[in-house]
Amino acid sequence: MLRFLLRRLLWFAITLFVVMSVSFFLMRSVKGGPFDHDRVLPEAIEKNIKRKYHLDWPMWKQFLQYTGPFNLDDKRPRWFRSGDDGFELAEGVDFFVSDDDGFAFFKADQGVKPFTGVLSGDLGPSFRYKDWNVNQIIAQSLPISALLGIVAMMWALALGVSAGIASALKRGSKLDLSMRLAATGGIALPNFVIASFLIILFVFMVPLFPVAGWGTLRHMILPGFCLGLVFAAYIARLTRTGMLEVLSQDHIRTAYAKGLAPRTVIMRHALKGGILPVVSYLGPATAGILTGSLVIESIFFIPGTGSHFVNSATNRDYTLSMGVTILYTVLVYSLNTLVDLAYTFLDPRINLEDE
Repeated sequence: MLRFLLRRLLWFAITLFVVMSVSFFLMRSVKGGPFDHDRVLPEAIEKNIKRKYHLDWPMWKQFLQYTGPFNLDDKRPRWFRSGDDGFELAEGVDFFVSDDDGFAFFKADQGVKPFTGVLSGDLGPSFRYKDWNVNQIIAQSLPISALLGIVAMMWALALGVSAGIASALKRGSKLDLSMRLAATGGIALPNFVIASFLIILFVFMVPLFPVAGWGTLRHMILPGFCLGLVFAAYIARLTRTGMLEVLSQDHIRTAYAKGLAPRTVIMRHALKGGILPVVSYLGPATAGILTGSLVIESIFFIPGTGSHFVNSATNRDYTLSMGVTILYTVLVYSLNTLVDLAYTFLDPRINLEDE
């Protein structure tokens, strides 16, 4: 077990470095930048903004030596007010950035510390959300998406596993057919269609839940159900397939021949092997749920992480895009490792040391 975990830790470091590198250079290789969608700025101001965020550095230097913008609260910069004739940079000063009270002047290398930024856990400032850094944005939005994801996963497991077991036990019956049709519909229908229908039904026709917002249990139930329903459909199909395979094996027939109650055979002997496909699916599915759903969070006005995945790309917010990419990578890899560990408890025949 220890060798397996050490090997996974090594591959995690390699995977994270590759994902960070590819994301960093791909984002900056595409034409355009985080400030191209604003009003047209004078060339001098645009040049100084890029200097402020180190966007004028070579990409390799930005990747290895990024520290974020210069701190306007730092007392070291020299302050200088202009007259009618414009600005003159004082000796030893390379450029200026504007502030509400005047202009702060900096040397180009002021405050730079090598190998900081992402490598030290500081993801830097957001280029589009003023006065916010990426750590603060993720720290504020991730708990909301995580709580929504937990509610959604509870719905998904409760509905999916129950439907899959019932469908497998009644194979070929009308119940089996209806469950399979419902699962196919859940997979095929977009979650915004499901959410819209349920809002009309349980908010306007039968007012049981609030239409939007966040903060109480009633706010979590409906969006959690809408987010988890698609995952429940996949889990139901996987559970049915796994249970049908296990129910045909010799040890299940032996358990029935010994006179064990059907409930005992299903819950104690068949279920462990039957949900192995579900366990494999839960790794990436849980990561996807925990990081939030843009559509569901937008419909119910939930301030979660989902919107940042899309907005960081459309806004060319380099640092926020890097932050959410790292977050998703860590979640997927960690949860897949937990899935592999869970295999050893569900099926003793699996030996992780042989990987």
